[in-house]
Amino acid sequence: MSTDTLEALPAHLVPVSGALPLLGAPREAGQFNVFRVADLMAGYHDRPPMTFGRRPHYKISLIHGRSRIEYADQGFDIERRALFLATPRVPYRWLPHDLEQTGYFCIFTDEFLLPTRGEMVLEKLPMFQPGAYPVLEVSAADYVAIEAIFEKMAQEIGSGYAYKYHLLRAYLLELIHRAQKLLPAPTLGTAHTAAARLTAQFAELLERQFPLDSPQQPLRLRTARDYADALAVHVNHLNRVLKDATGHTTTALIGSRVTQEAKMLLRQTDWTISEIADCLGFTDVAHFCNFFKRQTGQAPGTFRE
Repeated sequence: MSTDTLEALPAHLVPVSGALPLLGAPREAGQFNVFRVADLMAGYHDRPPMTFGRRPHYKISLIHGRSRIEYADQGFDIERRALFLATPRVPYRWLPHDLEQTGYFCIFTDEFLLPTRGEMVLEKLPMFQPGAYPVLEVSAADYVAIEAIFEKMAQEIGSGYAYKYHLLRAYLLELIHRAQKLLPAPTLGTAHTAAARLTAQFAELLERQFPLDSPQQPLRLRTARDYADALAVHVNHLNRVLKDATGHTTTALIGSRVTQEAKMLLRQTDWTISEIADCLGFTDVAHFCNFFKRQTGQAPGTFRE
């Protein structure tokens, strides 16, 4: 099952309303659609499983049933009810264990919320930040409340109401805020101190280096000193702040994120190991292989296989 684009959805991804994926909205309004999970399960075993990869849109899924979500280099097993939050920056796939799946999901581009972005920027929200919780277990009561929002979306998307796109944005914002309230409290903390602000700025700068879309797109920042210079602080100060805040050095944090990207590139691209090593800033393949084996216990070729 794949939802790689909103304009060219596979035939089995039928909108709940039967309407066209673009909803007839002007291009500058962005794109949005909503689907019932149960409708997508018909003939599921006759199709190849969803591919692991990045999608060009955000996705919020309300899932009820036994399934597994692979997200970046993590795996999440769902036994009952969950909310899944996906961004265009991170590859993922959903693998149902059986056909007994219900729920909804909506997919939308950042531009769809453009009229509200003076108040909200998606990539700045804690729920879509690096290190956030992409899979949230939900109670029966929360499931019912979130399902009601999706049902309003499903009903409105097929209506002839002249301002339905405004209403759909309002429902989407309601869904986003509902999901945000489910996040564990530490994720919602605000950076008040200078050290906390520097830690948040480093995390944002680190994540901004990714994803790498081609072997010709090398990392702009690779070392602790690179990040310190970009943040206009001394490297020793950056190391001390990050160590106090996270328990890890700047180099270790960079190495962990580079390893995560290396895993994704090995899994979802056909780039050679030499190309991956080069775009990740390693001087040669041997250096990359040694680094990857230290981080994961496996050689890159073994991990790819």
